[in-house]
Amino acid sequence: MGTVYRSCTLCEAICGLEIKVEDGVIKGIRGDSADVFSHGHICPKGPELKAIHEDPDRLKFPLKRVGDKWEQVAWETAFSEIAARLHVIQTASGQDSVAYYAGNPNVHNYGSLLFAPRLMKAIKTRNIYSATSVDQLPHHFAALKMFGHPLLVPVPDVDRTDYFLILGANPMASNGSMMTAPDMRGRMKGIQKRGGKIVVVDPRKTETADLADEHVFVRPGKDVYFLLSILHVVLAGEKKKTSRLESIFQGADFVRSLVQDYSPEKTQAHTGISAETTRRIATQFAQAKSAVAYGRIGVSTQTFGGLCHWLINVLNAITGNLDEPGGAMFSLPAVDTIAAEGKRESFGSFDSYRSKARNLPEFGGELPVSALADEILFQGEGGVRALITSAGNPVLSTPNGGKLAQALESLQLMVSIDIYLNETTKYAHYILPPTSPLEHDHYDIVFNMLAVRNTARYSPPVFDPPAGTMHDWEIFTALTAAMEEARSGGAKKASSARAKIKPTDFLDRMLKSGPYGSNGLNFQKLVENPHGVDFGPLVPVLPARLKTIDGQIDLAPDLMRRDIERAREAMKETPAGMILIGRRNLRDNNSWMHNIPRLMNGSPRCTLFIHPEDAAKFGISDGHEAIVRSRVGEIRLPVEIVEEIMPGVVSIPHGYGHKKSGTKMSTAQKHAGVSINDLTDDSSLDELTGNAAFNGVPVEIRAASVS
Repeated sequence: MGTVYRSCTLCEAICGLEIKVEDGVIKGIRGDSADVFSHGHICPKGPELKAIHEDPDRLKFPLKRVGDKWEQVAWETAFSEIAARLHVIQTASGQDSVAYYAGNPNVHNYGSLLFAPRLMKAIKTRNIYSATSVDQLPHHFAALKMFGHPLLVPVPDVDRTDYFLILGANPMASNGSMMTAPDMRGRMKGIQKRGGKIVVVDPRKTETADLADEHVFVRPGKDVYFLLSILHVVLAGEKKKTSRLESIFQGADFVRSLVQDYSPEKTQAHTGISAETTRRIATQFAQAKSAVAYGRIGVSTQTFGGLCHWLINVLNAITGNLDEPGGAMFSLPAVDTIAAEGKRESFGSFDSYRSKARNLPEFGGELPVSALADEILFQGEGGVRALITSAGNPVLSTPNGGKLAQALESLQLMVSIDIYLNETTKYAHYILPPTSPLEHDHYDIVFNMLAVRNTARYSPPVFDPPAGTMHDWEIFTALTAAMEEARSGGAKKASSARAKIKPTDFLDRMLKSGPYGSNGLNFQKLVENPHGVDFGPLVPVLPARLKTIDGQIDLAPDLMRRDIERAREAMKETPAGMILIGRRNLRDNNSWMHNIPRLMNGSPRCTLFIHPEDAAKFGISDGHEAIVRSRVGEIRLPVEIVEEIMPGVVSIPHGYGHKKSGTKMSTAQKHAGVSINDLTDDSSLDELTGNAAFNGVPVEIRAASVS
């Protein structure tokens, strides 16, 4: 009975929550007005942590698939049987015959982040995949090659900028993505209130574009040419300021020479943006007192995602807006995983090995998830025969989900650590459900590294876990111990599933060794400050925080220099017909949120957005159904005719497609929709980084016959 303060774990904004509990029941959830970061802001998702916790469809105890039925089994039985089968499979087919996939919710759970690597070490496989190569790998690739570490990702200093250039991002729906910033509406209005300007470049006039000062349509996948032209104008003109970091810039001459070939007049036919508009935006950006360019899903999930994020970083750098207030800055988080790695010649890895079936390079110890289905279907040595998934639904969230579903059916063993029986976990042989978000504690290791302000907050559990349930980190610990016992033939007995070392032990050590530890920050200090601790706005940290071997900022990494030739050749290609892009809604961040009734209220969201001109061309009527076909699949869904989409472009939201037999998500079934990833192509990716190319998919459109 009382009040618990903690952060929301349903998106990247990490808003503070005030949770009222009476007699073991949540009576209300609202924004924590005293939170040092979010100041009481909350979106519709936050209060629905109650619905997730109380969801009758949420699994609590282990399930084993026997034939076409599910049976509850004891934890110890599940761990023992899983470890034994994994050992047999690896003995017969090699270490890499077991794969692991980590979904998006893992980064919202520090127990998983800290303990999953131990399981990977015990399994000794190189077939590791995650949601990173679904939507954000280009950010990390550019950070590694330019700044020396994949986590040195610049963050827009939105609270002090005077000019905010947004490409392919919709922070009004995402609450900020790869930019932890609660209350983006308030922050964007703050820019305008102080006389600043917001410009959105996107194939769709999004919720963010509605709030901006200017919106510009761009053809999907052509942002790279727009950015090259922006740099062409900036480098040919007069900048407001120069960078204090110029002395450590490397490759500036290459950039200057490169962009001479990409005048706005030359690229306007490709981007759909007039030369006049490009020149005006470039000049305004260069002349602003402070400015920052920011790109997200639209520029990440395309065939030139890596080049786009490289060029965004270059633009911020050469205009004097890198590592400066109001520009693109770097956080200094209380748990500093970058500094904790110590000094060595290089950080991260790229192309140290490749996938068996498609010969795709690894990045940071992970292979591109677009290759997962082919690795499972690969019959040669090194093919995947067993799969462990953690909190992910790749059948709905990765390209060509239908092909992946077929591949999952062929596995000798599949284990899913998940709270739902969904479109992916239904193929598992075992489902190991962890506790609900309100039954375990949390600290935001990842999102404080991407935050627009340096703060720290510990989230205690609201409830004790029910008897017989296990936290994610306990499941990982138990599986690791069972694997070690199976490998030793029983000589090494599995330790207790209730491990003595807990996530808070790691947290305390990391806080003490972090940048604020010398000032007394530790775990107890966070417990004593339930609304969080504020360390102030972002501050310049370069060159000290750089991790490049030579201490330089590489504006023209070799891999980018080579890949630009691919973009140059693509300008010769004949433009495709209709192009498909995705979209998201503030209320349904991930597919499992579709099982929350209040988040699914309102008009159906799984619709095809199409411009009136295109609707007339294809004889499609508003509210009727259309058939959309790509190289890999075909779907049928209702139509919404809207002016907010660029002619020649159509849009479908992600995460839908729940009409799959064998699932137990009752509300999601009522709002099933169709999966955009039955259309996206697993063979189409950014060749530079390996990220999936969800946006810019060529499709055919036709009106569905009326029955």
